[in-house]
Amino acid sequence: MTGTGIKTSFVILTYNRADALLKVLEALAPQCGPGHEVIIADDGSTAASREAWTKHLPAFACPVVHVWHPDTGFTASRARNLGAMASRGRYLVFLDGDCIPSARFVQAHEALAREGCFVNGNRVLLSESLTGQVLAGQADVGKANWIDWLKWRLSGDVNKLAHLWYWPGAPFRVQTHFHWKKIRSCNFALWKKDFEKVNGFDELFEGWGHEDADLVLRLHHAGLCRINGYLGTEVYHLWHRQNSRHGENINYKRVMERVQSGLVPAVVGLRENHSSDDVVSTFLN
Repeated sequence: MTGTGIKTSFVILTYNRADALLKVLEALAPQCGPGHEVIIADDGSTAASREAWTKHLPAFACPVVHVWHPDTGFTASRARNLGAMASRGRYLVFLDGDCIPSARFVQAHEALAREGCFVNGNRVLLSESLTGQVLAGQADVGKANWIDWLKWRLSGDVNKLAHLWYWPGAPFRVQTHFHWKKIRSCNFALWKKDFEKVNGFDELFEGWGHEDADLVLRLHHAGLCRINGYLGTEVYHLWHRQNSRHGENINYKRVMERVQSGLVPAVVGLRENHSSDDVVSTFLN
């Protein structure tokens, strides 16, 4: 479904991490306007977790929709697909619920949107210590100046400083061939028609790992090129314990088999979810 007045839909994946999600929403809210909507793609959070962030939802000048399905394990692909299916925008920006968007995030993504391409966003990793400060309200990465960032870099609390430069016209952004380096679905954008063309994320990928690489591979098979979003689309990735890698080898093997196959549509994707009756969608504003 596409709404004629909505250009961009932000699809935010979340699972039982209300404090992090609120920081993401607080940073996104001032950037969103009438041409946007926010979809919370919930991979089965508990009622207590949902209540913890919905009662503190910041004010948005655009619709905010919560799309939830039952917890059956790590099924991020399905949660994202369901969020995309509920969206009404022509352009989709996928974001994880522990990745705080920079102050220029929306502007940068919309500036890089180009027909026939998808955008692979960038991220800055925060340490466990700095993450704790951010969640406790003792540090604000959205308002930090270059001196703050330099201190955090020197102390090892962040992994880079390149995000301090905004250069939307930077060269060497476009890649026409698939390769594994720095693919990340936590900050990823494409036209909805192209997402539908490849049938979305493949839900055969369960557990951590490589569902994003598979999507990028199939987009390349469909004739799209990749635009790298460095120096513009940064998000600040809050620290978390490493997810279980159980099943990663199976997911990796599946992608490698598809490299030569030319497969375009997901085997289990958007079209296979049309009859889902376990999904709850709620307008929050």
